[in-house]
Amino acid sequence: MQNTQEAVILLQAKSHGSIADDPPIVYFDGSCPLCTAEINHYASKIGAGKLHLVDVSAQGVDLRSDLTVEDAMSRFHVRRANGELLSGAIAFAEIWRIAPGWTWAFRLASIPGVLPIIELSYRGFLVVRPTISRLAARLGVKAANPQK
Repeated sequence: MQNTQEAVILLQAKSHGSIADDPPIVYFDGSCPLCTAEINHYASKIGAGKLHLVDVSAQGVDLRSDLTVEDAMSRFHVRRANGELLSGAIAFAEIWRIAPGWTWAFRLASIPGVLPIIELSYRGFLVVRPTISRLAARLGVKAANPQK
């Protein structure tokens, strides 16, 4: 397990584009190999100081009052620089908006009616996420915070 200070990771990668001075906060399940791989992918695209990652599986993680550990573990969440908490498909769209190579997905999600379809698909994925994550682990994908 990691302590609270280790739960927040600042990325050190190539810079791209510009976003608000306070980078968005990405809450992710570090005990999930699949989730870790996905977050690492986005992090490698977005760049140094452009994103804060919070592993919600870390022991003693400190979340704001509007987000419980249980909620954060069950769905993908992003907090914008203005403090607004996003969940599910719209949270992914926020990451796609700033991730080089993913702006096409943001543009697609911005078409009226598409975001609700992505949300429904995401909810379906959440049902099979544990199975896919176990498969990813068997294939050698590592979790940021493996649970014993």
